[in-house]
Amino acid sequence: MNLAISSHPLIKTLRSLNGNARGAVLTEALWGIPFSLYAPYISVYMLAFGLTDSQIGLITSIGLAGQIFFSLLSGAITDKMGRKRTTLIFDLISWSIPTLIWAVAQNFNYFVIAAIINSTWRITHNSWSCVLVEDTDPDLLVDIYAWIYIAGQLSVFFAPLAGVLINRFSLIPTMRGLYLFACLMMTIKFLAMNAMVTETRQGVVRMQETKGQNLFALLGEYSGVFRQILAAPQTLFTLGIMLVMSIVSMVNGTFWAILVTEKLRIPAEHLALYPFAKSVVMLIFFFIIIPRIRDLPFRNPMLVGFAAFIAAQALLISLSEKNYILLLLSVIIETCAYSVVGTQIDRMLVVTVDAAERARIMSILLVIQVAATTPFGWIAGELSTVNRILPFMLNIALLAVGALLVYLAARLKKPGATAAGTPPANP
Repeated sequence: MNLAISSHPLIKTLRSLNGNARGAVLTEALWGIPFSLYAPYISVYMLAFGLTDSQIGLITSIGLAGQIFFSLLSGAITDKMGRKRTTLIFDLISWSIPTLIWAVAQNFNYFVIAAIINSTWRITHNSWSCVLVEDTDPDLLVDIYAWIYIAGQLSVFFAPLAGVLINRFSLIPTMRGLYLFACLMMTIKFLAMNAMVTETRQGVVRMQETKGQNLFALLGEYSGVFRQILAAPQTLFTLGIMLVMSIVSMVNGTFWAILVTEKLRIPAEHLALYPFAKSVVMLIFFFIIIPRIRDLPFRNPMLVGFAAFIAAQALLISLSEKNYILLLLSVIIETCAYSVVGTQIDRMLVVTVDAAERARIMSILLVIQVAATTPFGWIAGELSTVNRILPFMLNIALLAVGALLVYLAARLKKPGATAAGTPPANP
């Protein structure tokens, strides 16, 4: 048994990790644990202060609008300041400060301010991605991203503790304590990772190339990078699929808890049971299924994933009150779907982006993604005000579009393409 476990591809990858990938993977749970404790209750926490569905959707859209601005700057900042320094500074700004604000929140204005500051995480998302992948063996990327997801899911095993605390102390006092805990743990994580990683080779090159240039001059060079993206159909299809999943994830993250507590009448203290179940399923899926599909062309796994996602959303909106079992089934199906689609998108993004311009291409892709996602926070809020199942019907339509994009992307013809339309070294 021990020999079988030690020979598992994911275990072998973990044991062989070094450099920046090691620093990123081994510290991830320090962010994931506190996030998993408060995340299921974000929307109901805002409801407890008297915010309406429309106001919650508006806060989401305001945060996304901030993400557009910071996504635009992210490539230039990452190139000029370096991957390592950018990650530390903007991790502290985007998470340590907002968690403090959420901990003392009193009304709508607090949540708006925190959402705007939190939106700077788009900068560190770009720089962190560069730290993770630029000096890492491309053949290990699927396994490394799997471990990032696994670290997040292991963290959710602590999520039921939040339900116990809410049942004991009530929602608002518990959430205040969880946000303070998050501030402490996340800050430790950012400092620990910074101590474990080094600036990437490409980061050193870009820092030298951008030395003496201001941010506006660097932004002026984006037009050429944008044309490079337009000339790369694979990157455009990847962007479209990213956009679909961004909107779906935003809608689920904002309105799932509202639907479950307000329409299905599941008590708030029981919400953490579902992230817990989700983590168990995802861990099993990553260790058993993902290694079996890691080398397959992306088309079939992603089409199955999108179909399962649609089935999960359809089941969710058809549930009757307090149907714990079928709600659990919906969560399980969605988890399996997300495990496949999420890792494949990460893989597609890495291999379809020019490594020499990774930071700036990622910056532009993030701007487009967030700009297109932003209106859907407000739209979903308005839909939820009319009927709380409507945001999830919107998700179903978007997921169908995502499946179509996967099918079309797989039909792209490139030299050396496989039968599924994918180059051997590509997803």
